[in-house]
Amino acid sequence: MNLKKASVSQHIRNCFLILLPLALLLCLGCSLQSPPGNIVDDLGRRVNIDTMPHRIISLAPSNTEILFAIGLSDRVVGVTEYCNYPEGAIAKPKVGGFSTVDIEKVVSLEPDLVLATQRHSKTVIPALEELGVTVLALAPGSLSEAMNNITLIGEIAGQNKQASQLVDDLRTRIEAVADKTQNLAPNQRPRVLYLTWHDPLMTAGTETLVDDIISKAGGQNIAYDISGDKAIDLETVIYRNPQVIIASIGMGTGEDLPWQYVRTEPRLKNTEALLNDRVYKIDGDLVHRPGPRIVEALELMAQFINPELFEEIE
Repeated sequence: MNLKKASVSQHIRNCFLILLPLALLLCLGCSLQSPPGNIVDDLGRRVNIDTMPHRIISLAPSNTEILFAIGLSDRVVGVTEYCNYPEGAIAKPKVGGFSTVDIEKVVSLEPDLVLATQRHSKTVIPALEELGVTVLALAPGSLSEAMNNITLIGEIAGQNKQASQLVDDLRTRIEAVADKTQNLAPNQRPRVLYLTWHDPLMTAGTETLVDDIISKAGGQNIAYDISGDKAIDLETVIYRNPQVIIASIGMGTGEDLPWQYVRTEPRLKNTEALLNDRVYKIDGDLVHRPGPRIVEALELMAQFINPELFEEIE
């Protein structure tokens, strides 16, 4: 009887020793994150990513900020001359400007993934693809799409957890703003002009991230009949009489020239924005880089547009 019990015990022990490694392998397989494979990027291109990238080049400051924010700084092997945030991006090898990408430099760094934008669609992306470089374009037109892109990069690079945590936090902040503005009636939403540049007058119309931000911040974009980032006539601005004007500053070498223009242009002096001293300036990097800091732009614009609904943001 004792021999029989010993035999059963030994059999159970042997089964356990056999099954334990298999269970460990199964758990390991579940925890490993693999790239999503065939992807349709923001330009409608089909991109196949079947191996996890370890050498990534960013062709836009926004893409760089995403990579650093989800813990991929050690895999970034190249950035543009305009990638100045976070501080660690400054030391990365440069592959040219935002619009003047050095194709040879990119190829020499042997990337297994290049993150591009809409601006690179005509020449840079085709040139890199012809050389066998995998390129994924990010060009979000809304806050929701910007969040989806952060999630996507996390999936591609095996940083799902980090990306998910970041996006959850950002979406919570977005909802905190939208909850206060979504039920505003049209006559409760101030007319807003967002000024990208002053010579010529440039603004952001529909199908842009700025338009989505203005809407969620509780405003009405006066450039409602313009699609994309385009010029707007001064006469149109005056006729539509913005109640709030927000000028982008810090872009290129312009410093605060758009804001100065608004404050000093005599033909704007009778707009409600000037009469009520509701002309604001905002760091263009926050607004025009659809990365994690885009939510800070939303929070600031919400304060500018509806100060009675939002506490001062420091």
